[in-house]
Amino acid sequence: MRWTSIFLFIFFSSTVSAHISLPSYFSNGMVLQRNKSIPIWGWASVGESVKISFKGKVYTTITDQQKKWKIYLAATKEGGPYTISIDGTNHIVLEDVLIGDVWFCSGQSNMEYELYKAAEKYPKEIASSTNDKIRHFLVKRNNSFIPLDNVASLKGWEKASPETVPNFSAIAYFYARQLYEKYKVPIGLINASYGGTPAEAWMSMNALRNYPNYFERALFFRDPKRVDSVEKSDKLFLDDWINNVKDLDIGEKESWYKSVTNATNWGLVELPSFWQEKILPEVKAGTVWFKKEVILPPKYINQPATLRLGNIIMKDETFVNGIKVGSTSNKHAPRKYTIKQSLLKEGENIITVKVTNEMGDAGFIRDKRYQLEIGDTLIHLSGQWKYKLGVAVNPFLRDKLTKFFCEGTALYNAMVHPLLGYGIKGVIWYQGESNQSKAKEYRRLFPDLIQSWRKEWGQGDFPFLWVQLANINKPKSQPSESKLAELQDAQSNTLKLTNTGMAVINDIGEWNDVHPMNKLEAARRLYLAALKVAYHEKNIVYAGPTLIKSEIKKHSIILYFDNIGSGMIALKNVTLGHFAIAAADKKFIWADAIIKDNTIIVSSKYVEHPKFVRYAWADNPVGANLYNKEGLPASCFTTEIN
Repeated sequence: MRWTSIFLFIFFSSTVSAHISLPSYFSNGMVLQRNKSIPIWGWASVGESVKISFKGKVYTTITDQQKKWKIYLAATKEGGPYTISIDGTNHIVLEDVLIGDVWFCSGQSNMEYELYKAAEKYPKEIASSTNDKIRHFLVKRNNSFIPLDNVASLKGWEKASPETVPNFSAIAYFYARQLYEKYKVPIGLINASYGGTPAEAWMSMNALRNYPNYFERALFFRDPKRVDSVEKSDKLFLDDWINNVKDLDIGEKESWYKSVTNATNWGLVELPSFWQEKILPEVKAGTVWFKKEVILPPKYINQPATLRLGNIIMKDETFVNGIKVGSTSNKHAPRKYTIKQSLLKEGENIITVKVTNEMGDAGFIRDKRYQLEIGDTLIHLSGQWKYKLGVAVNPFLRDKLTKFFCEGTALYNAMVHPLLGYGIKGVIWYQGESNQSKAKEYRRLFPDLIQSWRKEWGQGDFPFLWVQLANINKPKSQPSESKLAELQDAQSNTLKLTNTGMAVINDIGEWNDVHPMNKLEAARRLYLAALKVAYHEKNIVYAGPTLIKSEIKKHSIILYFDNIGSGMIALKNVTLGHFAIAAADKKFIWADAIIKDNTIIVSSKYVEHPKFVRYAWADNPVGANLYNKEGLPASCFTTEIN
């Protein structure tokens, strides 16, 4: 938070001078929204005259008592590049300006997810990405308990190219690419996203008034002294735990990272796996060291190499022949370390990985890539490794730390408020993972977020589209409760709001990764929603079968659907799967389900008087196969909730 205060000081100091200044997003290469009046604003001295020249027209205004000015340019159809001149006591020229459709892209890590993380899946898409009509503005991560007037961006507006696109939001880029291919209109992406954040952090104080806990905490943290005090206390708590682990770690004391370390008395373990599964079930926190010997013939020496260690919970420090090659603290981040040509040697090479965990399951996540890549050769590293416990300590209770970026209003103030009023076509949103534990609350919270943004933006009920959360975790053999399904259902419920759309991706997730790599298909489904909601295309099938009502009829329940397209089908199977049925006791069992006359009849010989039906109600509903013939899946649903 200190750097936020410094930023505010520098920013407001710059605006007290007589010179005209602009927010960071009004800059060269920007995309402005077509077919509606174009707002441009900034700061200057009180009473200063400001003039804007654009497309042969001149617009003027006077700076108000708060040193702010704002001018609306006439609505303009798509086109460009244009030049905008702004004059006062100084002269500003904005060049290479396009008029098209601007989409505000927000949410948590799946919106943030950069394309380079999936580069091996999409090499052709990256190589062919050159398009100066698609532009991306990345809002730098920030949080504040006071509404800010500007944002920072490391690179400003960037044009799509093989050099820039890897750092674009993957889903936003693929979404924009499809829109451009259809409409040939410039697409601007303003990416304000922040991994690991809940919806309440993206809401204003007014929007949170009906949520006293969030509101009161946000009010409490408006005092910078309180923030500073909490920061210091949290840092001391974390540093103490880290230093204690390091001081007690035998591996650190004996330098186990060295390749010459005698590992004859180390145990053996099959990786990938978690260390609690077999070898150290009692160790919930601390460090465990792992070693792998790789024998290399002469032909592999003095070649560039890459070490991939999948995903690790939590922090790894990785060494090759005693030299550190990388370290990563985020369990969701794939480990990919470059090895210098001079580091590998003929014969024995030792890979050493120190894993530090704060609490819970720890180790190497299954079904990821663990391999040494030398040229075109892959040396697989899954299998037997040596291991030894460095230290076992009491778990670190991270929940005791205050994550300011997760507090109510913190991201809205810093990353949304400064952009309010910027002309947009609509919003695309990918968030919800951080609200899973409070899915019932999310049924109110998410619609309130959308309605408040629309009100605060002042551009009517603009389209608001989102990606529903994907499937994850190992599938279960019997019907069960699911926090994820509850959250997904809350997202579906939000479709009651006007001008909204949702992309269902409950069939393309990855059981062991909260960040599914198939962002292209997720973006395609989001694009289909945009065609209907934002671009008003007719005769477009934009969603999978959507439950509209249910009817109990003797020993079965009849389900009625919208968005059936050319008809409903059981994908890849003649039998519908993952339907569950229950009597009034809500003890769900698997049910029989058949498609008949655009309805689905659900029953079970074991439930004589059915009351409720669930579909795909699981973290990972393998076997759920209700689609329309256009290939779009149905969302999970339950008839228990109105």
